[in-house]
Amino acid sequence: MDKKSLGGSGISIVPFVFGGNVFGWTIDERTSFQLLDAFVDHGLDCIDTADVYSRWAPGNKGGESETIIGRWLKNTGKRNSVVIATKVGSSMSPNDSRKNLTKAYIIKAAEDSLRRLQVDHIDLYQSHYDDLQTPVQETLEAYAQLIKEGKVRAIGASNFGAERLLESLNVSKELSLPSYVTLQPEYNLYDREGYEKELEPVCEENNLGVITYYSLASGFLSGKYRSEADFNKSKRGQGIKKYLNGRGIRILNALDEVAKNYSTTPATVALAWVIARPSVTAPIASATSVSQLQELARAVSLNLPPEVIDQLTEASAY
Repeated sequence: MDKKSLGGSGISIVPFVFGGNVFGWTIDERTSFQLLDAFVDHGLDCIDTADVYSRWAPGNKGGESETIIGRWLKNTGKRNSVVIATKVGSSMSPNDSRKNLTKAYIIKAAEDSLRRLQVDHIDLYQSHYDDLQTPVQETLEAYAQLIKEGKVRAIGASNFGAERLLESLNVSKELSLPSYVTLQPEYNLYDREGYEKELEPVCEENNLGVITYYSLASGFLSGKYRSEADFNKSKRGQGIKKYLNGRGIRILNALDEVAKNYSTTPATVALAWVIARPSVTAPIASATSVSQLQELARAVSLNLPPEVIDQLTEASAY
């Protein structure tokens, strides 16, 4: 499979990233192992997680996703077959919304993630959310130490606004500190405006790899939510209501048409549209069954012609 570069990191990946938020939340460890095996068997190679995943599940404390991935890596010996991306900066307490990108916090959190993942280095370590209380320089100095110690290969940002992202990139240049090489923004056929207007120009100008999250709009673009009666189909169902409007229905209709023409599914088409965006390295998508993973993975080889890309882009105009 053709690979894309994660910005200037020197790391290349197949343009499909498995979202590890489901491990220990909507699927148990056994199912997680099956999915990870199938993921690698399909020639895919990048897994995205975070230290706080899946703290929101009853009885969990955070770190469950990393722990499951770590056990799978140890059991299978497939560390060299995958790129591991994880995140830092969110509180491990489900009742604490504070963000923390202080040097001391990052250094300690990195050690905890390395232990849970059972690896000696993290390929891509990402600031999960911006911490407006901590100077950018302090955060980057923490990453500089981790990179120098060989515990992190490259760093990225997630959920940053354009202004703070630019500030971070400029501080890296001015002080010769490690620079963010990737950005993880929300982006999909429905949620386009924020990324395209503000973040995309910054990413293109600075050669950042872009890994999109909510690439299927919390499952809405799969087409399984057509009315409020469908909200109980998953644990994310209640977050779908905002998409059920005229524009959302237009998008679903366009996805249905393209999916029918290519004998595939709306979800596969929606991911293929994201992959086709020149500024995007890869979308993140989660699966809870091997059959669902196989469906989504087809997006990598679904090369939609320009006129079909335009059709979908026009249907989702904002």
